[in-house]
Amino acid sequence: MPDLLHISASPRGADSESLRLAATFLDTYRSLHPDAEIDEWDLWDGTLPEFGPAAARAKMTVIGGGTPQGDEAAAWTAAKAAFARFDAADRVLFSVPMWNSGVPYVLKQFVDVVSQPGLVFGLDPVTGYEGLLRGKRAAVVYTSAVWAPGVGPEFGRDFQSSFFTGWLNWAGIDDVTEIRYHPTLTGDAAEAGRIAAEAARDAAKTF
Repeated sequence: MPDLLHISASPRGADSESLRLAATFLDTYRSLHPDAEIDEWDLWDGTLPEFGPAAARAKMTVIGGGTPQGDEAAAWTAAKAAFARFDAADRVLFSVPMWNSGVPYVLKQFVDVVSQPGLVFGLDPVTGYEGLLRGKRAAVVYTSAVWAPGVGPEFGRDFQSSFFTGWLNWAGIDDVTEIRYHPTLTGDAAEAGRIAAEAARDAAKTF
């Protein structure tokens, strides 16, 4: 079981600001925990299963108290395997660039794949949802090039962190540290990067 799982939603490799800040975080974490096992999960590497018709039917079958069969069973098994990799670590680092005011679609796919009844959430007809991922810690690197706190809606809106941190809280993860890099089109990118890197190092020291 890994000590820390890094889930990357950026496909941009060395050009990615979110991955650069995640690397700063991980370098600091490794320096303090040299024996730590870190699992790197690139959501673009093809290992994340799709969430299509069979998976959707399987989810509703389970919610209804049934057992998935046939193609539903295969989709359910794949979803549970993805969840098991996610659930194996109590500490999870996410690198999340902003795409079109939201998150990359592959991260939404991850959310849809692992958000299964009895795994990520429980559902009571009277009290509603219950997040089941208690005891986990999450750090999230949020980056954007145009939107930033304080700018007008003509530069976009933050459906990035409102969605993803909201999902983490809904799933039961209340200990969430956000590391942000939002230089805007006219800001001082170098200074914003320096501040964000320092925040990444500080977050890693207590993670």
